[in-house]
Amino acid sequence: MVLDDQQRRALRARAHTLKPVVLIGQKGLHPSVIEEIQAALDHHELIKVRIPGGREAMGPIVDEIISATGADLVQRIGGIVALYLKKRTNQT
Repeated sequence: MVLDDQQRRALRARAHTLKPVVLIGQKGLHPSVIEEIQAALDHHELIKVRIPGGREAMGPIVDEIISATGADLVQRIGGIVALYLKKRTNQT
């Protein structure tokens, strides 16, 4: 799902008070960390993730998280990103 500007603004406002629920360590992004991010997205829809390193190191990690989870990038400030993934509805 591609977010339009209005949706992104509303999600940024909601994310403002959130604390990071996943902290990526110095060893980087592992499959278990991606699973944790996916579980947090499934439960909360909107989460923050703290990523170590500078802006250059952050880009590839964010890209990998987005491709692995299917989440949308809402905001990137400093070492924290806000991600959104609409909850899946169970269709039978």
